[in-house]
Amino acid sequence: MAKKSKEARVQVILECTEHKESGMPGTSRYITTKNRKNTPDRMELKKFNPILKRMTIHREIK
Repeated sequence: MAKKSKEARVQVILECTEHKESGMPGTSRYITTKNRKNTPDRMELKKFNPILKRMTIHREIK
């Protein structure tokens, strides 16, 4: 059986919350890393959405 990695830094995907609700085609996603020990909860960052042409909240997805 493969051993699970216990590294502190993991790669996460951030997806726009406002774009999903607007019903417009396409998605705005960003890839970043986070420290699992410092931020165990889901991350939320303000990032630029090129389709809506403004800063929106992007939330971590699984």
